[in-house]
Amino acid sequence: MRIIGGRLKGIHLQPPANLPVRPTTDMAKEALFNILNNKFDFESCSVLDLFCGTGNITFEFASRNAKNILAVDMDYGCVNWVKTTVKNYEFNQVEVRKGDVFKLLKQMSASYDLIFADPPYNMPNIPQIPVMVKEQQLLKPDGLLVVEHQSNMKLNSQPGYTETRKYGNSSFSFFEYVAAT
Repeated sequence: MRIIGGRLKGIHLQPPANLPVRPTTDMAKEALFNILNNKFDFESCSVLDLFCGTGNITFEFASRNAKNILAVDMDYGCVNWVKTTVKNYEFNQVEVRKGDVFKLLKQMSASYDLIFADPPYNMPNIPQIPVMVKEQQLLKPDGLLVVEHQSNMKLNSQPGYTETRKYGNSSFSFFEYVAAT
């Protein structure tokens, strides 16, 4: 796993091989951050990384000096790896939390500029993520939700859907919510 941008660009991280993850590929991650670079000033962004796994996306945002990042995963091994890496690289703006993402989404009241969700591809309730983010009003005005999923899954009927970008077997679907006036 390689950090592709920011102050730690080029650093290779070696997460434990036994973690139950499918990290975002470097090609897909680079494409995603090219899109996000044109929309956001990372240094003023608050980020929520759901199903953070190895912390691949969390570390990209941290390397680019995102203002604050909450990384959430259910797996104890993933959470420990991310916490250790946060400490080793002094990513002081990162908070790591162990927990069930769907329970957490129901309880959250904070809002974020960017929410990234990379759930296990076999998870049946992936389409609920955009619904819950909208219902809980977890995005700030002009915020963006990005859901990574298998390319054969379609999320275009979910609220706030704007587009999908495909990178092989993985796709990113983007969601924005306009506040009611």
